[in-house]
Order: sequence, then structure tokens, then C-alpha cells
Amino acid sequence: MEIQTLIYIIIAGITALLLALFQYLYKSNKSKLNRLFAFLRFVTLFSVLLLLINPKFEQTKFYNEKPDLIVAIDNSESTKHLNQTENVEQLLDNLKRDKSLNEKFNVEYYTFGKDLKPLDSLNFNETQSNITNALDGLSQIYKSSVSPTLLITDGNQTYGKDYEFEVSHFNQAIFPVILGDTVTYSDLKIQQLNVNKYVYLKNKFPVEIIVVYNGNDNENSQLIITSGNTTVFKKSLNFSKTQNSHVINTALPANKIGVNVYRATIVPLDTENNIINNSKPFAVEIIDEKTNVAIVSDIVHPDLGALKKAIESNEQRSVSILKPNAFLDRKDSFQLTILYQPNNRFKAVFEAIEKAGDNNFVIAGTQTQWSFLNRIQNNYSQEITLQAEDFQPDINSNYSTFIIDDLDFNSFPPLLSEFGNVIFNIPIETILYKRVFRDSIEKQPLFATFENRNRREAVLLGENIWKWRAQSYLNNKSFQQFDNFIGKLVQYLASNKKRNRLSLDYESFYNGNRDIKIAAQFFNKNYEFDNKSKLYITLKSVDSGSTTILPFILKNNSYEVNLSGFPPSEYDFIVSANNGEVKQSGHLQILDYNVEQQFSNANVTKLQQVATNSNGTSFFIANTNSLINNLISDSRFVIVQKSSKNIVPLIDFKYLLSLIALSLTIEWFLRKYNGLI
Repeated sequence: MEIQTLIYIIIAGITALLLALFQYLYKSNKSKLNRLFAFLRFVTLFSVLLLLINPKFEQTKFYNEKPDLIVAIDNSESTKHLNQTENVEQLLDNLKRDKSLNEKFNVEYYTFGKDLKPLDSLNFNETQSNITNALDGLSQIYKSSVSPTLLITDGNQTYGKDYEFEVSHFNQAIFPVILGDTVTYSDLKIQQLNVNKYVYLKNKFPVEIIVVYNGNDNENSQLIITSGNTTVFKKSLNFSKTQNSHVINTALPANKIGVNVYRATIVPLDTENNIINNSKPFAVEIIDEKTNVAIVSDIVHPDLGALKKAIESNEQRSVSILKPNAFLDRKDSFQLTILYQPNNRFKAVFEAIEKAGDNNFVIAGTQTQWSFLNRIQNNYSQEITLQAEDFQPDINSNYSTFIIDDLDFNSFPPLLSEFGNVIFNIPIETILYKRVFRDSIEKQPLFATFENRNRREAVLLGENIWKWRAQSYLNNKSFQQFDNFIGKLVQYLASNKKRNRLSLDYESFYNGNRDIKIAAQFFNKNYEFDNKSKLYITLKSVDSGSTTILPFILKNNSYEVNLSGFPPSEYDFIVSANNGEVKQSGHLQILDYNVEQQFSNANVTKLQQVATNSNGTSFFIANTNSLINNLISDSRFVIVQKSSKNIVPLIDFKYLLSLIALSLTIEWFLRKYNGLI
């Protein structure tokens, strides 16, 4: 309590006492009753003054804070493949039962495969393992505390960045518990296979295969590529301790339209323990057409390269960046034209597109000549202010022309364009609205599509879309989501097919370890998205003939069904809406490949290096007796006594009010009883 406050309390006490004495004892008889009245009045006045002063003091509390012990367990199939499930469960039980460990640490349990999750149960059925993602997630949760981490894993990562180099961002000591031993078996495996997803009919497509040998003896084997029962490639390979890898490049003919499945196999050695990693299936889709896209621009801008990269991420599409005059010489070669920041030099281009009835995509920005663009077409007009403005995108969740993946548009940088209102003279479907101020959404389109006179068009009212592609990479560590968004836009604009009430989004083939999802949109007879329908998929295996019926789940502005976990096979399927009101069929193939079964040993070297780099210690699962004692005795992880200071009132105002009411009540009753009122 401050000295100033203490002085106020003393003054308040003296003042209350003087007033009470003046009222009841000054120039009056000093009877016992008057003394009692003076005391009660003193209590009342002093309490009122205390209530006004409201004195406070500091209260210090001491408490003990235990360090956190993070236990992260690899729940992927490779743990089961290496026969380590019982060892993991036994270690987990020992950690939970050890009284000393739990007295010293707050022990938190997590599992990881592709994603990090709190421990619920262990089933070792995750089809991917991403150790980097697990460490990144833990570093966010425990970034401000002392939290040593037990990493129980075989160290074999199948997805994400290399955790050995990413561990430098993890500020906790890591204690890897290695699921495996140091015994090395002779092993041949296909380390990597690279092939394009699409290829054109009557061409040849390249295949690159990396074969790795782990052993000391000289060995001979053959690499064979088959398609069904037909061998399409064969090559003999020699291996030794020094010559332990080969990179094989070949080109295979594309003779049959559709999905073609192949299998690459390295003939196993007689002494191999794990022969699952000796073969790997792959597939290509052979097509006989290609979408050619022209980007017409009279300026140089980073957007041009970003659009080209995004569109050409799908091998079925090719992009040419042309000046307006150069486009006119080749206009019949393109299925879609992107007009970037048009000016009066685009007059002949617009006339050619109008005459041919071709689809187009207009992107406007600060260098767009709006007086020309407003005059050359009648679909929309922009208010000309000669001022630029940044527009933040805000997604229209009801957009239903095509399915938009979960892009975080709110995190994207703003686009720069002409300030002012834009007026559309035809019905449009808005993908993104303009947002000028934080949390303020103008109902003005930023990005829209529309159909007019059997033509499909789109308009984007902003430049610097290259920043969106870069931000998408920062958000997801991949360009794929943004490129898929642009790809679906191009697919929609490049086609003149009649719109179906039921549209599906799926791939022709999937690797068995991937998430297998089919998305669908269903529209009513007015082509408005119907979010109250019931969609089902009937899936029939071509190999076994078994049939499975699954419901779709509504997700934002589309329906989705997850087929992960279905056995490898070819599947015919029918998607029906509202008990068969609308149906659509398709075909897909799940390839027989389990990436988690490609390892025959734990990655001991990498896990030991992680322990060294993070100032931890590595342990083998077969020798964890000293693990708990090591953690308990480590002087870096101690219980810390901390204190907290709180400012609290000297007397709670409720008690003061009660005391005032009580003293006044007693005084009133006494005065009444003695006939003084």
C-alpha cells in the first residue's frame, strides 16, 4: 500500500471521528447511549470514506511450474511394417506409469502421420509420415516454454521437407527413440520414379527410375517395366558397395487413349528381407488434344509469367504470350484468349474475338485504358476516376459455377486497379468481392464470370495476381492450390459444353497412399446451387465386383466424399442426386502402392544427427532403460518457482456496503426504541 493512501485513511478516520463526536457528544450529555450512537456514526462515516478512497495493496503468490515433456509418436504404417508396435505401446505404458517422471514433468502425448494430433489411440495406419510438420506444430504450441521432446519414430519420412535441416527452427531438445536396430540387410529398392501425369497420343513419354542398393557384396539384377502381362522395357544392372545406385532413363510409346498403368520392378535378391520396395506402379493418362491459351499483352508484367506457370502446371495446357498484332496471325490456334490490361491497340483483337464468338478472360489494372475498354464491349463499364486503389479479395461462398478449393483469400495481398464503381449490364457470377477497408465489404465484384450469347467470359479487376501465387506458396509450401484454381477457371472458359446440373471433380487415377476425394456440385433447375440435396456414390470394383454406397457430405459450396482406404483396383462409379433425379457416371483407378512399406530399416543416422543438433540424446527402442532417468536427472529441466503479483482491494466493497447498512440500521432502531425519532 502506498504512503499517500495510508495518509488518506488516517485523515478519513480522524474526520469521521470528529464528525461523530460533534454530532453526539459536543454540547450534549455524555451518556452511554450517545457514546454508542457516536461509535455507530463513526463506523458509517469511516466506511463511506474508505469506499471513496478504495485502498489497494499488492498480493504476491508463489507457485511451482513444471516443465512440459512432449511425447510425439509415429502412428504411420511403417511402424507396423518394422514390427515395432508392441515396443511402442510398452514404452508408452512405462512413461505413463513412472511416478517420478510425472511428478517432474507435465507429460503431453501426441501422434503424427501426415498431421499432428493429440493422442487418442494408436492404430499405426497413417499412410504418410511428415516429421517436419509435427515439429513445426509442436514449436508453435510450446514456443515459450521449456519442453523437451521425445520423438518416437523410425525416422523414415515420406512427405514434407527434410526434418534434419528444419530442426534448427525447433527450440527444444529432442530425444529420438529409434524404432529399429542397426542391423543392415542387403536390399534393392526403387528409390524414386519420375514420370509426367499426361502424355499425348502417338508420342513417347520419358520415365526416370532411381534404383538403390544397400549391401556389401557384388550383385546382379534386372529392371523390368511391364504393362499388364507385356514387358515394355528391360535392363540388366550391376551393383557393388561403391556402385550402389543407378539412374535409368527410357521413353515409352503412348499408343492407347486413357489411363495406362505400368509397374517398374527390380528383380529381388535371394537374401532380401523386404521385397515390397522392389516394385512401384505408375500411370499416365494418354490424351489426343491440348488446350492452347493465348495471353495478349502490350506491356511487361510479373502477372504474365505467374499466369503462364499456373496454367501450364497442367501438362494438357500450353500458353503463348503475344503482342496484339502477333496474336491476330495465330488467333485460330487458341481455345482461350486472356486479354491483359487492354488499350486501344487491342481493337482488332476484340473485333476478331467478337466475330469468332470465342471465350475470353480480361484482366484490368492501373495500365488499362478504360475509355477504350468501356467502348469496345457492352458487358460492363468502369467509372473512370484516374485514381488507383488497393482491393482486398473476399470470397463469395455462394459461387457455384465451378468448385473452388480451400484457398485462404483473406491472407492474399490486395490487387491494384482503378478506383470507382463498375456496372455490369448482364447477370454475372461473382467469385470475389472487393474489400477496401478492414472488415468492410463493398458489394462490388473484383473477380467474376458470366455467360452471354453462348460465350463464356471472365473479368478480374486488379493487377499483381503474381503476389497471390507467391502467398499461396507461403501458406501451403506449394503452388498447387492456386494453380488448381486457375486451372479450373481455364477449364471452364476454354469449354463451350452445356452446363450440367451435376458436376464432378476427380482424377482418373490415384496412388494408394494419397487422400482420395471426389467433389460434386448439384444445381436446381434454375442452375442455383442446391445445398439441401442428398448425393450418393455407388462404387463398384472391377476386380472383385463388390459394390459400396457412400453419402456425400456438404462442404462450403460443394459436396465431398472421401474414398481413402479403399483397396487398389479399378472402380466404376455412379453419383446420383435426390434418389436418381440426376445421375453421372465415371471411372477411376487406385494404384497398389504403399510408401510406408518401402523401408527395411530405421533412419538411424538422421535421427542421431537430429539429437546432436538439438542438444538431445538418441535411444534405441530396445534400450530405453536409462531414458527416464536421463530426463529426470537432466539439470536443464527443473521445476521453477514463480511468483505473481496482483493488486487487490484492502476491503471488498460488498463488505463495506454491508457494514454501512448494518450500522445505520442499528442506529435507527436504537433511536426509534428510545423515542428519539
